[in-house]
Amino acid sequence: MVETKSETKPEKEPWRGRYHTLEEIQKHNHSQSTWIILHNRIYDLTKFLEEHPGGEEVLREQAGGDATESFEDVGHSTDARTLSDSFIIGELHPDDWDKIKKPTDTYITTVESSSSLWTNWVIPAIAAIIAVLMYRLYMSD
Repeated sequence: MVETKSETKPEKEPWRGRYHTLEEIQKHNHSQSTWIILHNRIYDLTKFLEEHPGGEEVLREQAGGDATESFEDVGHSTDARTLSDSFIIGELHPDDWDKIKKPTDTYITTVESSSSLWTNWVIPAIAAIIAVLMYRLYMSD
């Protein structure tokens, strides 16, 4: 672990300034020690393996590496995100930030996306129109 001295460490976040290298994190990929990276923060999930709602296997697959994209793809709740804060043990050393795959910064589909327009508005609107027409046709007989 590489530790740097900071002028003031907030008591609420004692992990600030505790840096771990990617090489060190990759060694923690088994049931006795399960570390993952989320948004350049290091989480020790060893004690949480059996409690994870998605199962132990999901966490074990990500152990020793960056799980940011997988974590965001699942769409974890606010409660899950708050709970995860209790497992932070440090930060990925800045020298290793470029060594991990960077997830996209946007996790929410925007209105500008053509798939969003189709899946959220056009397809449901067409389905509603067809349903109304079929109902009127059925009721007119």
